[in-house]
Amino acid sequence: MRSNPRLCAGILVLAAAPLLGQAGREITVAWCYSDDGEAVGKTPKTYWTSDDDVLLLDETRPTAERVLERVRATGERRAAFDAAKAMASLKAALPDAPEALPWPDSFDRAGRRAVCVIDDALFLLDLPSSTLEKVAGAPGKVSIARLSPDGRRVAFVRGNDLWVYDVTSKAETRLTSDGGANVLNGALSWVYWEEVFNHNEAGYWWSPDSTAIAFLRTDETGVDEVGFQKYATAVPEIAMQRYPKAGNKNPVVRLGIADLASGKTAWMDTAAFEYVLDVRWLPGSRAVAVQTTDRPQTRLDLWRVARDTGHAVDFLTEKDDAWVDQKELQFVGNGDFVVTSERDGHTHLYRYDADGRLLNAVTRGPWSVRGPQGFYGAPLDSAWIDPKGQWIFFTARQKPEDERQLYRIRLNGTGMQRITREDGMHAITMSPDRRLYLDVHSTTNTPPSLSLHAADGTRIALLYGPRTDLIAAFDFQKSEILTVPAADGFPLPARIIKPRGFDAARKYPAIVYIYGGPGAPTVGDEWHGNALFDQVLAARGYVVFSVDPRTATGQSKTLENLVLRHMQTDEVLNDVVAGVKWLKTQPFVDPARVGIWGWSGGGTDTLLCMTRSQEFAAGISVAPVTDWHFYDTKFTETYMKTPQDNPEGYALFNLSSRAKDLHGRLLLVFGSGDDNVHPQNEWAFIDQLIAADKPFDLMVYPLRKHTIEDRPARIHLFEKMLEFWKLYL
Repeated sequence: MRSNPRLCAGILVLAAAPLLGQAGREITVAWCYSDDGEAVGKTPKTYWTSDDDVLLLDETRPTAERVLERVRATGERRAAFDAAKAMASLKAALPDAPEALPWPDSFDRAGRRAVCVIDDALFLLDLPSSTLEKVAGAPGKVSIARLSPDGRRVAFVRGNDLWVYDVTSKAETRLTSDGGANVLNGALSWVYWEEVFNHNEAGYWWSPDSTAIAFLRTDETGVDEVGFQKYATAVPEIAMQRYPKAGNKNPVVRLGIADLASGKTAWMDTAAFEYVLDVRWLPGSRAVAVQTTDRPQTRLDLWRVARDTGHAVDFLTEKDDAWVDQKELQFVGNGDFVVTSERDGHTHLYRYDADGRLLNAVTRGPWSVRGPQGFYGAPLDSAWIDPKGQWIFFTARQKPEDERQLYRIRLNGTGMQRITREDGMHAITMSPDRRLYLDVHSTTNTPPSLSLHAADGTRIALLYGPRTDLIAAFDFQKSEILTVPAADGFPLPARIIKPRGFDAARKYPAIVYIYGGPGAPTVGDEWHGNALFDQVLAARGYVVFSVDPRTATGQSKTLENLVLRHMQTDEVLNDVVAGVKWLKTQPFVDPARVGIWGWSGGGTDTLLCMTRSQEFAAGISVAPVTDWHFYDTKFTETYMKTPQDNPEGYALFNLSSRAKDLHGRLLLVFGSGDDNVHPQNEWAFIDQLIAADKPFDLMVYPLRKHTIEDRPARIHLFEKMLEFWKLYL
């Protein structure tokens, strides 16, 4: 559920009611889901090489014109290899080859060799010679391929075992031998893929010296199984999934370190944890740093695990009566390290020596360090230390809090400077030597761009400009960022778009978009996932509004802790209702025609607001959780703890028991193959709606997963939504 606040993007119109901009261009479903339409919110994929080159692939170009580029530190761009020659090699080995090479699964450190898994087979791309070679080996599907940093070996998973291919000798070595249906080596179980490693597939990590691999061995024996019925055959097949439900058994995870020269694996010698949250090699390749947490997730330990013996030394422990967020962790060349902590209520950086003794706070103040990614409040991808250990660069939502900017500060906590200069949101990735950075920048009214900068903020080159050319003909309305007062006066972040042709004397219907998960804001000065769909609504005469409850703002851990043991209940409800009441006081809003919608956690909050308030005439809930008993261990228990420990909180949340109190017309939407929020959530709610004789509308997408992401289904869904709003608002 954590992964989806922005997955509900869509744009469409009903064919019977075309929308025209000033230039007379009609906004159509076909355009919105064409390559041009989807290009508006995209930027190229990138990879930093060890010599500060950037490898770049612009996937918005027509397939036949896509080419992997190498961008030098000066901004000079050229093709990284001869794509036609490489494609000829691919087609010789694979007659049904794709039209263009995909973004590789992995590069070596120098960016001279890449590996791709195509049609379940392994292909090596040598960029200087533009040759693509299919790797022959034992039969079986290959997945999750990663090149060693020196480019001499490729690790991959076959049959849930971890293998290594030597590029020079062309020999394969099997590192594990017990992989199977319930044992995964180097591959992640669903709950780790979804809730811990941010949809990264690899459960293994090469050492910097390319001579060892740290990996996770996962045993899913006894983990709950869930089935999804297919429909193509007369007797339907059942697809099974291992999915640990709240309060039930988790996968058992061990960390192994395989030494390639000896073929031996050293196992981390402690089992004093429930989850592994992060694995990374320490400088020197002699040990691995591992973050773990216990089942209640109120204690986080940072271990130093010896490569040769697996002996684990706990060199940092942090506790929090609510929960401890995963840490941003960076190492200084002298053995010191910098790690995030929420000990003062905000997320800040702290410096420790190699033995785990606190040296000093690096950042401080009433604001939080935040990266562009992370699991709700976790500040991942937010900090970089220069090789000399003099400066640490970091991103934070300081002032104003609806922006994310890049700063630098000395490791002793002095000399803080802002680096980025443009208002809005900046997603930063720094070069290995920290001399340069890439910046994906956007504002609420400007699509994202990609630029190359020197470490002092000087822009070297614009690599991909904001695609304002694609939307210029549609006369978009300005999106405004503001704050509205909660019942106690707390300033709630909000965003509003007024209808096209706005007339202050008119009363317009309004549609509220909500997500509301702890530490997961939807309001910010950035181009967001719903930006285009919001414009479609505005063009059809709707006021479009979003508000973040205080627990979702990402401003502080103190605010997030308010949801402890009763997530997505009173704290969310009261703030959203306050925001909507403010909206209804605006003279241009018709208070009798206000709707609400959301996806995943936003779908959950839509049902919360429609069953525990009478503010909404209609609502659309997509893929909602309706009972925390039905969701996974890692996410649910972070905030709610187990059902055994918190039966009152689970009962308070249970939305199915409140279905009888539904106020307003409801459209409930889900995919029958949703392996994230299982369909039992909707079935349970529907059953209680029927028992209470509550009318509602339903749309089920066969075998679609949580994001309902294919173009035909997205087009159908958002057309259905517009039809629903027209009927009930």
